[in-house]
Amino acid sequence: MRTLAFCLILVMGPSEALDCQFVDGSLKQVDAGLGLVFGVNDAGAVFMRFGNKWVPMEGNLRHVTVGLAGLWGVNEDFHIFKMVAGKWERVEGLLKQIDAGGDQLIGGVNNESAGFCLNQQGAALVLGGGVHVPWVSLADDLVYYSCGPQSCWGVTSKNAVLVRKGVTPNKCQGSDWEPVPDFPMVLVEVGSDGIVFGINGTGEVFRRAGITDSNPSGSQWTHQYVCGNMRHATYDLGVLWLITMDQKIVSCIL
Repeated sequence: MRTLAFCLILVMGPSEALDCQFVDGSLKQVDAGLGLVFGVNDAGAVFMRFGNKWVPMEGNLRHVTVGLAGLWGVNEDFHIFKMVAGKWERVEGLLKQIDAGGDQLIGGVNNESAGFCLNQQGAALVLGGGVHVPWVSLADDLVYYSCGPQSCWGVTSKNAVLVRKGVTPNKCQGSDWEPVPDFPMVLVEVGSDGIVFGINGTGEVFRRAGITDSNPSGSQWTHQYVCGNMRHATYDLGVLWLITMDQKIVSCIL
């Protein structure tokens, strides 16, 4: 689609300036993975990025996610859906936010701020309605949960950030939580390659530095200078997709 504006901010110091541009369209949430980008707008309409266009899809969702476990979403009634053979199939359970970015596993939180996950085998078995889904309980105080290839990250109702250690495709609940110090976030998203981004209460964007296999929580948050204040973020294949407070779409090249 036509580029609306171009933004490049040059700064000094430890912060990073990103090469960003506004993209046509309006979305309230976006998710990228496997080279694909999906989003939903304020009316719940679902879109897929194809070339430089947003192509409408069937369904009405509040949150959509794509990853190794497939294409999933939840609607305003917190019903869970998985795309199977081109059709949204209802999945047992209730979630308000869902994430398919882990290694063939699913994570999410419900409207009572409880976290859940689904192992690789359970996610793969969902091929249609009526299948029992063995959701695994994670914690009683999560408002957002996102997984990558090595670890999963959560945000509590008090905006504290946590890393779930020991997560594997067959043990999605992992072993224990590791608090991430520094300052609070309202959203943390793990990219398809393990890069972690966070958004704080004023909409500023941060990237977690120092993440390694031996130090999955990283060392510090690095401020990312972008155009405006953001409400959502997702990252895949070198592109950071952002949604502004007024639901404009921004893409940034890392």
